[in-house]
Formats: sequence, structure tokens, C-alpha cells
Amino acid sequence: MFDGIFWDNDGVLMETEHLYYQANAEALAQVGIELTLEDFCRISLRQGESVLSLADSNLDEAELRRVRDGIYFRLLGEESRVYTGVQETLHQLHGRLPMAIVTSCRRDNFLQMHRSSGLLGYFDFILTREDYVASKPDPEPYLTACARAGLAVAAIPGDMNRGGNFGTARWLLDGIHELPKLLKLD
Repeated sequence: MFDGIFWDNDGVLMETEHLYYQANAEALAQVGIELTLEDFCRISLRQGESVLSLADSNLDEAELRRVRDGIYFRLLGEESRVYTGVQETLHQLHGRLPMAIVTSCRRDNFLQMHRSSGLLGYFDFILTREDYVASKPDPEPYLTACARAGLAVAAIPGDMNRGGNFGTARWLLDGIHELPKLLKLD
């Protein structure tokens, strides 16, 4: 049925979205702005825009971004977690078909959160933000992965808030729990 599986990382394999919210909230708090979870979800997750735009236009956005990025990097090293069931599912799927991670995460952040995840050995390759020009929801990251793997079709477990608004969405799954049944492994 499928020739390969391309996994999203944040929100699918690794529980990190709350850390990105926390980093943005801490950075904005330093300039006197309170970021609610509701505003974060609306602006960042649904609209795909930066919540740093809430800051006064007279502030140096590059400096604010640097502060936020530093906080996020620290939090990834201290608090990122593998979602329950991921390790078991990857173990069950490993070696049956090619698997890769395709993420919009920057490589340094990706490696920071996976320092002790134990997951990277399950994947044939990993594409991070530096490996393509147009980020998700543009299809380029997944098309790049298909080309690298020599595949025409792939299952793409991803979160539906971002990353699934393109033509290959018919292959997008809502989570890892669907895979063993879909692939008739259970």
C-alpha cells in the first residue's frame, strides 16, 4: 500500500509545541507583553505567523527572536519528551519500509531535542529546515523527501494544524496509532 513513511517531528514524535509557546511567552514578557495560549494557537499554529509581531514595532525584532531562540534551545534540552507509544510503533515499523523525519525545525534545535530521545536510529534520513527552500505547508519538504528516497508515495504522519494543507494531504495521517492497523501489522 505504501512505499515509505515520512514523519513530522514536533507534535507527532516529540512533545515540543508547549515549549515553543513557553519560549515565546518568556521572550515577550521581557518586553512587557503577555502571550496567552489562545493567542499563540491562533497566530502561530493556525495562521502560521510569528507571535513576536505582537511586540512594539520600535523594538528590535531580530534581538527578540534571538532571545526567544535561546530560551527555546534551553527548554528543548531540558524538557522535550517523546510521545507515548512512539518508540514502540517505530520499533514495530523499523525495517519494513523506508522511514524519514521531515521537519520545519532547524537542525540545531532538532538535534538538541533528540539528544536522548533514542529515536534517530529508526530513520533512514532526516530533513530539517536547512534542507529545502519552501517550508511546510508547501509540499517541497515532502517532495524533497520523496526524491531522496526514490519514492512516489509516502504516508505522512503529521499534526493537522500545520503541514497538511497541500495536495498530498490524502496520505497525511492523524497520528502514529493509525499506522500498524493501516499497514496490517497488528
